[in-house]
This record gives sequence, structure tokens and C-alpha cells, in this order.
Amino acid sequence: MGFLEILKAIFLGIVEGVTEWLPISSTGHMILVDDIIKLNMSDPFIEMFLYVIQLGAILAVVYIYWHKLVPFSFKDKKIMIRKNTVILWSKIAVACIPGILAYLLLDSLFDTYFMNSITVSAMLILYGILFIVIENYNKKRQPEVVKLSQLTYKKALQIGAFQALSIVPGTSRSGVTILGGMILGTSRTVAAEFTFFMAVPVMFGISFLKLNKFGFAFTGWEVVILLVGMISAFITSILAIKFLMTYIKKHDFKIFGWYRIVLGVIVLLYFFITGN
Repeated sequence: MGFLEILKAIFLGIVEGVTEWLPISSTGHMILVDDIIKLNMSDPFIEMFLYVIQLGAILAVVYIYWHKLVPFSFKDKKIMIRKNTVILWSKIAVACIPGILAYLLLDSLFDTYFMNSITVSAMLILYGILFIVIENYNKKRQPEVVKLSQLTYKKALQIGAFQALSIVPGTSRSGVTILGGMILGTSRTVAAEFTFFMAVPVMFGISFLKLNKFGFAFTGWEVVILLVGMISAFITSILAIKFLMTYIKKHDFKIFGWYRIVLGVIVLLYFFITGN
């Protein structure tokens, strides 16, 4: 039984690591996986687990983009402050404001009334269509922002407003933020990287709140399962992020749009057939 639970935690970590960064909705996948593969743990632990394994995914961003995210450098035994990195973090902070407000004010409401197959399916399909439409529209124009340093505070806040929409289950935080960046005139690379960076404080904060709600009195077995899921999410996230950044250098996001549409239909059919 113990080995089987570890395998489940590894698999859930893999699903989290892939779906958190590709714009295909981690919620859409998790509700399917969680319904099929149930951890033999308490419901409060499972709820916390599905959020806190995101820390593994976030640490992957910090690992890959360490040189861009850490504002300190060491030269001639002196600590230097990287001005550009400090400015980047200030833009990230501004961008996170709408998402934080939306989470604090509306998270319980949306979890209670909109965490269902209809909402998730609708959002998967809707944003899948939008990805295809926006990519077709972008063929006629050149991006205005091709470097992170060109991103203004105003655009950062506007992208953050898009991130707030991800409170609706099935939307995909990375998906809606990337889509928002592209609508606002950023390149795919800038939209994706800024999305990754915005996720660091947001997901750290959400994970802490979920941990605090659950409490820190873990059993030894719960610690093992949680660490296995986080490590699995960390390793998978590194691969997923590197794949995405390589892929979008030569391709657009339309394939993800079509994938979302197909997944939305599958989610709807699955829960209709099973009656859940």
C-alpha cells in the first residue's frame, strides 16, 4: 500500500509539473486524475497536497532563472545590487496585486460554486478558442515588447489583471497570463517568462496559506508523500519549462488551444458518463 501511494504522489507531481507551465490548465487535468487516482490520505491532506506540491514547480523556475531573479551579484568579494533585477521584481509585485486581491476576496466563492466539470470544461474550451483566435490575429502584427526590460509598469499591471481571471477553475493561470501578454503586445517569450516570474510570489503565498490552514502537525508518512510529490513536480517542471521556451521560439500556441478544446470535451463527457 505504501509503495502504491508513493507512485500516486509521483504521478500527481508529474501532472502538476507539466500542466502548471504549459497553458493547458492544471485544474482540468487534476480533477480527472484526482477522480481516477485517489491518494489513500485524509481529504484535508489531499486538498493541501494538490496545492503545496506547486512549491516544487516554483523552485524549478527559481532554479532555471536564478541569474534573472536573484538581485545580488558577487564581484571582488563585494555584494552588488543588480538594478535591472530590482526593477523586474517591482514590476512583478505590481502585477501580482490583482491576483492577490482576487484570491483573498473570491477564492472561497469560486471553490464552492464553480469547481465543477461544467465550469472547467467551459473555460478549457473558451480559452482554447481564444488562443487560436489571438495567434491568427497576431500574424498581422509585430510584438511591441520583445525584452522583459521593455515591459512597463502599466503593462505589468494589465497582465496581472489577466492573471486574476485564473481564479475561475479550468482557466489556467499560465494560459490566461500568456494570452493577456500577447493581447497587450508582448512576444511569446516575454509573455511566458513574465508568467513564470509572476507565479513565484503568488504560488508561494497560496501554498503557505494552504499549509497554514492544514496545520504543520504532519505525520512522518504525510511528510514523505508531500516531499515525493514536490520533488516529482520540481523535476518535471524543469523539463516542461525548457520544452515550452524552446518550442515557442519556432511555433505558436495554437496546438495548446486545440488541446484545451479536446480536453474540455473529454472532461465534460467523462463526468456526464460517470454521473459525478
